Amino acid sequence: MAFSMGGSGSMADINVTPMIDILLVLLIIFMVIVPVTPRGLDALVPQPPKNPQQQQQPNDRTIVVQVLYRAGAAPAYKINETDVSHAELLQKLTDIYANRAERVMFVKGDDDVNFAYIADVIDIGKAANVDHIGLMTPKIQAGQ
Repeated sequence: MAFSMGGSGSMADINVTPMIDILLVLLIIFMVIVPVTPRGLDALVPQPPKNPQQQQQPNDRTIVVQVLYRAGAAPAYKINETDVSHAELLQKLTDIYANRAERVMFVKGDDDVNFAYIADVIDIGKAANVDHIGLMTPKIQAGQ
């Protein structure tokens, strides 16, 4: 096995131009195939009544958990105008949603409440097997 070192021999180089072309075509194909649609948080908001003259009846199916601001202390909690402590919140929500087919809950927080308390109520709702959790704002509540 002898190799000759001469100037007359041809040298084999890999032609990379076709490889780069294939790489660019594959890159374009994958960019087109992969959807670039951003997916956000699915929000569920209560809808205002279709007939404004119709009196709103209390709906026992709608569960609203309120987080009320108290200066210098932990917030107070209410489930449909019934006072509930933070320790009882999970048990009460679990009892409410135990036999329901429609598992929808709304969370309403005061303006001055830290969002960490709202997120905590959302976590408690998920732990109580609530499927859809919506956030109520003053604009939604006013029906505008």
